[in-house]
Amino acid sequence: MKVWDCTIVELPRIGVEGRGNLTPVYGAWSVPFEIARVFWLYDIPGGESRGAHAHRECHQFLVAAHGAFEVALDDGVNRRTVSLNRPYYGLHIPPGIWAAEQGFSSGAICLVLTSHLFDESDYIRDYNEFLASR
Repeated sequence: MKVWDCTIVELPRIGVEGRGNLTPVYGAWSVPFEIARVFWLYDIPGGESRGAHAHRECHQFLVAAHGAFEVALDDGVNRRTVSLNRPYYGLHIPPGIWAAEQGFSSGAICLVLTSHLFDESDYIRDYNEFLASR
């Protein structure tokens, strides 16, 4: 995988005049995999980062449900940074990409949808190990 395989997906928005918006998400339709797990990151202090790991098999889909943050992507050769700041855009990160979330705005919430349940053995948390796996 290359950082260019990480794609921004525009999710549907259903708006009702004066009542706000709703964005539905369906696994294997809205996101390119069946959803096995959902979690969100919040109350992240300014200047802190999250993630900084890669997955062997798990796909991730990140949404800035509130506020904004950046995702630094690395495939071992190329690097790319993506900004997420709208709740109707998501970033698909396939396995084999090192990703770190950073630059969180105050009150930001990062919604994460994954293709697999949590499995520590799927994580590559050491960058040198990641490079060796490439």
